[in-house]
Amino acid sequence: MSVVSSGKRMGASYCTAVLLLRPWLMLLTRRDWHGAQNLRATVRPDGTQEGIVVGVNHLSYFDPLVAAHFLYDSGRLPRFLGKYQVFDLPLVGSIIRGAGQIPVYRDHEDAANAVRDAIEAVGKGECVVVYPEGTITRDLDMWPMTGKTGAVRIALTTGAPLIPVAQWGPQFVTRPYHWELRLLPRKVMQVRAGPPVDLDDLRGRPIDAGLLEVGTDRLMAAITAQLEVLRGQTAPVERYDLEAHRAAEGDVEGNSG
Repeated sequence: MSVVSSGKRMGASYCTAVLLLRPWLMLLTRRDWHGAQNLRATVRPDGTQEGIVVGVNHLSYFDPLVAAHFLYDSGRLPRFLGKYQVFDLPLVGSIIRGAGQIPVYRDHEDAANAVRDAIEAVGKGECVVVYPEGTITRDLDMWPMTGKTGAVRIALTTGAPLIPVAQWGPQFVTRPYHWELRLLPRKVMQVRAGPPVDLDDLRGRPIDAGLLEVGTDRLMAAITAQLEVLRGQTAPVERYDLEAHRAAEGDVEGNSG
């Protein structure tokens, strides 16, 4: 087990989650991990690491465990931004809350709190994990979709590195949008962290929609590039746009009425 050097010590709930889950993940999955060196940001005088923002692709309900395992063993205690509904689940919700994960309330008056809490966590030297797609990919070949701007906003506001992480394999354990566990035979969990996304030309400028869109496109391109290496395939030139697809479906339904 690697030594975690972050700005936050593990609380009781975090320790409980690690002790309960990590041994089973070690036993029931195989690992093909790369790029841990990219998760090590500048070290402060007190020996803790500066905060980072991690953007990762989303394949299934199982992949947060895989991403957390990878980050933990790479020396980072992950704090995920996750849908608030997960925090209301029996037992699981209490562990998640106790471990300091950050709920996201979309289309709610508390929606801005997630970004605020994430910025505060990064400022304390923590590793904040964001799924920029916002949900499990709807791309039929499971390539990353277009992204939302939260990860880039946090990185630009804090000045922290933005690390693209790609994973492949969790969808073989739990298919997209299915509640299931197909653990045997053991599946290989492939995870690859790339170098920080280049945001230098965007830093120090007023953060507006255009700036965030440019940065987010770079993030999604960087995640996709890492996934291409894992899969040994080339992604489509055009990413699936879920919002545009939903809007088009709405237009079709409206016209048909």
